[in-house]
Amino acid sequence: MSDVIVAGVGMIPFAKPGASAPYHAMGTEATRLALADAGLGYEKVEQAYVGYVYGDSTCGQRALYHVGMTGIPIVNVNNNCSTGSTALFMARQMIASGALDCVLAVGFEQMKPGALGSVYTDRPSAFEEFDAAADELIDAPGIPLALRYFGGAGLSHMKKYGTPLDAFAKVRAKASRHARNNPLALFRKEVTADDVMNDKVIWPGVMTRLMACPPTCGGAAAVLVSERFADRHGIGKEVRIAAQAMTTDTPSTFKAGDMMQLVGYDMAKEAASRVYESAGVGPGDLDVVELHDCFAHNELITYEALGLCGEGEAGKFINDGDNTYGGRIVTNPSGGLLSKGHPLGATGLAQCYELTRQLRGTAGPTQVDGAKVALQHNLGLGGACVVTLYKRH
Repeated sequence: MSDVIVAGVGMIPFAKPGASAPYHAMGTEATRLALADAGLGYEKVEQAYVGYVYGDSTCGQRALYHVGMTGIPIVNVNNNCSTGSTALFMARQMIASGALDCVLAVGFEQMKPGALGSVYTDRPSAFEEFDAAADELIDAPGIPLALRYFGGAGLSHMKKYGTPLDAFAKVRAKASRHARNNPLALFRKEVTADDVMNDKVIWPGVMTRLMACPPTCGGAAAVLVSERFADRHGIGKEVRIAAQAMTTDTPSTFKAGDMMQLVGYDMAKEAASRVYESAGVGPGDLDVVELHDCFAHNELITYEALGLCGEGEAGKFINDGDNTYGGRIVTNPSGGLLSKGHPLGATGLAQCYELTRQLRGTAGPTQVDGAKVALQHNLGLGGACVVTLYKRH
């Protein structure tokens, strides 16, 4: 299989629930932006994968029919928080296999305020076994599901390695410094670690409100093409997907008796390992990373899962400034989910948008100087993890 070219990307500014356009309009606009960026008309697209979590079936068609009705296959994708990157994964496979030459991946989400919860309460939840395992490991009555999982993972790291609570506050403060320069981020106000520590406590000793990402509405898209298609249509080939891996849970998720494993630590570690091996690079070769910081706690443990630092060394990695400009690897130059927001279906493709612009050298005030190798990590509980390695040609 050959590298896949990222021909075009598009993203609309993320917005608070109730302040965005309807889901289909966000998907339509993100698609038009990606096509314009690629310099292509919709008639060139041979297949589309459309990701969203909260919506009825065929919402993808509802969005894309406003771009064009060419009769192509449109596949709707739902994989929790990794939905957008799952759509990207499926689109890349079609190009890499040689089956198709031009494929679209789109993601959008129209969300409600407040913590995530189940929609279908008349049938078994996909999280029943995860909830049971969490109940055995964490005594946190009244804490919403997502907070309990990721806060519990952070608590596990604190207990194992003596990680202080302010390490998570420093991650959030770093996110705000990066988001200050991103016009597409929802929250652009810079905060200090002290501000984060002094914010409303939502889990004593574990989390304050600013350590959690907000529910957000938004849309993003990417057009992927083969090298031969790019040559035929005069499309720039600067940014390529050099390797990609998608993993789901293994027995260790439940058997390890560790909240870090329950939220996908091993999934991320395995996906990253496969990508590094396939691309012939290691963590030390990376210039920039967009990773899934739904909570500051998950960013911290993901540093270690991706090999950006050794196990138990995330606190030092943060204190040394190795996660930001001037350090070893700039993480979440966009501001990440913590500042940019987290519209579930769009998140993975928004990461693709940021990294594509980084490798093109067109990221403006968020630009990482000389970026040539980029890594994307997008995680969904239940579970799925997609890790993607991009290279500048």
